[in-house]
Amino acid sequence: MKPIPYRRALIIGAGTGISASLARRLRSEGLEVALAARDVDKLKAFAEETGARTFAADAADEGSVRDLFAEVDQTLGEPDVVIYNAGRRAHGSITEINPDAFRQAWAVTAFGAFLAAQQAARRMIPQGKGAIFFTGATASVKGFALSAAFATGKFGLRGLAQSVARELSPQGIHVAHFIIDGGVESEERKSSERPPDSMLSPDAIAESYVDVLSQHRSAWSFEVELRPWLEKF
Repeated sequence: MKPIPYRRALIIGAGTGISASLARRLRSEGLEVALAARDVDKLKAFAEETGARTFAADAADEGSVRDLFAEVDQTLGEPDVVIYNAGRRAHGSITEINPDAFRQAWAVTAFGAFLAAQQAARRMIPQGKGAIFFTGATASVKGFALSAAFATGKFGLRGLAQSVARELSPQGIHVAHFIIDGGVESEERKSSERPPDSMLSPDAIAESYVDVLSQHRSAWSFEVELRPWLEKF
């Protein structure tokens, strides 16, 4: 596989699932990795394991995101890979869901992605290279009942990614949107407790991200759908 042409990655909305697998995989490729989350204590174990740096940030707050990028600049250098994994759900009937909960779900899932993309682009455009990846979900293309808030955020994320890709790709910046179409294995959701091959492995997801990072710009992927082979679609 072609080597990854980048040096520093920032993962926003980091947790112990996809982000942890990404951190391990990117570190194995020699990249410096920064992990950003509201609660950095949950990142301690695998940050120590991988040597990744952790940063506290609120993905939905403009000042917090601006300060995050400035701190990463000073600590590691400007990131040339930014992966936006943050998202929030607000479950409920359209007649009953709390408007503030809806707004916060949208803010974390979509508005925060805009804030991150803006800061990333300001750093990557002068360099003429970089990668901005967004983590989507089934809700990026299919709105389910009682999940209007999440669908609104993920549909918005996909639209943002399309627009940013069309603007930045001609400037040498690879923008990609990943639709994670299915349940992802985690400590809370173990594949052994479900039908075989019915969940996505976070390590396999991370491998797909790395494959896309390695692509030659004459054949860049914009959108990749990942699902277990038993997933209905």
